[in-house]
Amino acid sequence: MEFLSLPFVALMSVTFVLYYALQRRRWQHALLLLASAVFAGYYHMAYLAIAALITAFTYWMGRRIHAAINTPLATIRLWLAIGGLIMLWLAARYWAPLFPLGISFYTFQAIAYLADIYWEEDPEDDFTDFSIYMLLFMKFLSGPIERAESLLPQLKKAHTFDYRQVTTGLKVVAWGCFLKLVIADRIGPALDLVLNDVRGATGMQLLMATLLYPIQLYADFAGYTCMALGLGRMLGFRLQPNFDRPFCATSTGELWRRWHMSLSFWVRDYVFMPLNASLRGRKRWGTYASLITTFVAIGVWHGAGWTFALYGLFQGIVIIGETIMGPWREKIYQLPGQTAGRTLMMIRTYLLFALSLLFFRLSTIGDVAYTYAHLADGLQTSAKELRLGLTDHEWIVVGIAIVLMLTLEWLQARYQLGEKLERLPAALRWIVYLAIVGIIFWFGSFGVENFIYIQF
Repeated sequence: MEFLSLPFVALMSVTFVLYYALQRRRWQHALLLLASAVFAGYYHMAYLAIAALITAFTYWMGRRIHAAINTPLATIRLWLAIGGLIMLWLAARYWAPLFPLGISFYTFQAIAYLADIYWEEDPEDDFTDFSIYMLLFMKFLSGPIERAESLLPQLKKAHTFDYRQVTTGLKVVAWGCFLKLVIADRIGPALDLVLNDVRGATGMQLLMATLLYPIQLYADFAGYTCMALGLGRMLGFRLQPNFDRPFCATSTGELWRRWHMSLSFWVRDYVFMPLNASLRGRKRWGTYASLITTFVAIGVWHGAGWTFALYGLFQGIVIIGETIMGPWREKIYQLPGQTAGRTLMMIRTYLLFALSLLFFRLSTIGDVAYTYAHLADGLQTSAKELRLGLTDHEWIVVGIAIVLMLTLEWLQARYQLGEKLERLPAALRWIVYLAIVGIIFWFGSFGVENFIYIQF
């Protein structure tokens, strides 16, 4: 059940109306659990069954770990539980004929929950609340990966209708629709045309696709995240943000603090920091080994095959290089001036990220190597070839939409654009709202395109 589908609109509408009609917390939670079960089971009942099994197992093991806290038995139970979750995920990811959607994200939540209990957090007593924490439908497919201490306290009271929260949520959903429909789905087919057959494309087409793919991936995933956050806000929940203007990052390390933040912070807290602590005797070499291991793990999480492992390795090597070159790098980029130097650092970071994403997007190492070798070929490519199957009108729409996306994100970060919009007279606000909706319906590419991260 995709967000951009009539069945989901029907599910969300019914849930929204009944949710605020039911004033008691228990009734609201029963409704949320039912809606989440319908959402997960709509794809395949096996998805719901596996998610329910992992939820029950995690809840039970959390209580068992807490019962033996500060004893060797707690450590044994923790590693048995984490090992079981990882083995189930690996079996589903690489060997099962049916990959349960969302399993990576709620498995990460389960591991974080168990680790936090081992680190002496209290386990959740209410199984219904815990099930909602694990299965809440707006974050089920692609996150964000919620921490227990963030979401579970929000489940301890009934939520009443709040006009401002609902309208804020709707605006965030609309922004997500803009990113997905006007940018990601508009350029997606053109990039697929090149990246699905790199050996049949010209050098300039490969270069354009390489440079534009990070935009498509960001608009697609950030679009999903905005919809998830907005839908959660409409029901009274504040989910964790996943993106913070990643293309303004001046280093790859900073980019990962701004890109897929719930995953980045998860691997930082539950993979990198424990591993780095265990290797602290190796000093900087232990840190480098921890970084490489962490980013290779991120790559392998995205999929089987050497391309994903090399994607993570690429990121890890770049961050280590930035760490080693840190002081000199800053001085070099300050030579042309602070503003120009910062701009150059942002461009460099974007280009390295775009090159690394070829390992993420292409299916074989040979295709990646071919693309790298031919990026500068064919500078005489005709304008027709550069269109990649899109019309001039479509490229104009995409270009304006990308500039609008970057400009509005900058204004929001600098001037809190959303709050300023709310202070405008009602007539002006509604003109803006209707204009946004009109742009989405007029220029959006409506079809059957799935979200890219649904496969993970």
